[in-house]
Amino acid sequence: MFRFLSGIIILQAATVALVLLAPQDLTGLAWLRLIIPLVFIAVFTAFWFSTIAKQKSKEELAELHQQHAREREKIQVNAERAKTRLIKKTQKEIAREAKITHGKANFKVGAALAGVMGLGALMLLTQFLTLGIFTLTTAGGVLGGYLYRGRKEQQNRFLNQQMSSPITQDKIKLDTSEKKLKKLTKK
Repeated sequence: MFRFLSGIIILQAATVALVLLAPQDLTGLAWLRLIIPLVFIAVFTAFWFSTIAKQKSKEELAELHQQHAREREKIQVNAERAKTRLIKKTQKEIAREAKITHGKANFKVGAALAGVMGLGALMLLTQFLTLGIFTLTTAGGVLGGYLYRGRKEQQNRFLNQQMSSPITQDKIKLDTSEKKLKKLTKK
């Protein structure tokens, strides 16, 4: 609004000045001496206002582009956060399901091993000494192997969790970039 105010004031001042400078008797062609400069001033002012309006619309459009870019960035950040939360929730759920499944499997294997050991002890008591010792050692070997495999899986899960954490990933990226930098500086 204030951009157009100066143009309006100049237009009115020019019109008043032309009317005051006009001759007293406006007859015939004397009107043309007044009308022609007023038309030129009006056209000049129209072009001036048009330029101001175009500049204002360009500024508003640029501001809208910036606002949309900020909103788009905010939406992308929120989507990334939601994705990260969903991934963490899914990983926790998978780990919980795996823990339940491993617990059920451990119970079944433990029950089977207890049954085999009981059978071995029964054979020892009923004078099947060789077969009883063989059964007990087999059951002990199976139990030892099962425990060894369980520890290995637990260590692998721990390492996978360590490697999947964002801090570790950033550290790995930093370590690899430092190695690349050292290689480049040696050459």
